[in-house]
Amino acid sequence: MYKKYRVTLTDTERAYLETLTSSGKGAAQTHLHARILLKADQSTAGPNWTDQAISTALDVSIPTIERVRRALVTQGLEAALHRQRPAVPRARKLDGTQEAHLVALVCSPPPLGATRWTLTLLADQLVELKLVDSIAPETIRQTLKKMNLNPG
Repeated sequence: MYKKYRVTLTDTERAYLETLTSSGKGAAQTHLHARILLKADQSTAGPNWTDQAISTALDVSIPTIERVRRALVTQGLEAALHRQRPAVPRARKLDGTQEAHLVALVCSPPPLGATRWTLTLLADQLVELKLVDSIAPETIRQTLKKMNLNPG
């Protein structure tokens, strides 16, 4: 079967991976990825195992094997060994003005029938004041925690 991403390790890379797997130090995922690369190696010194054989021997899914091979070919050895999760920039839920209104609400007396502000009451009040379209109580909690405030 044709593989789009072919693993061909140099002697130096192979020696590094063998040392890494035999040392017993480091993350289990790093060791697993190193073993995958060693078994998938199609160079003259490599065993050139099929993905199915690697999957069976190392008890790992075929998509994981494909992902490790792709990372080696496209990004290099270190990227294949240490998987980096992509950093997703998160947009702020509340801007400075909305946070100021939240602080003012927390410092004001609670609504009739309530003895204190709850996160749900605060979220509902921000929506009622049309400061936000919708907001989760967890967002309120995180914002108040960041400012060292609590609704009680």
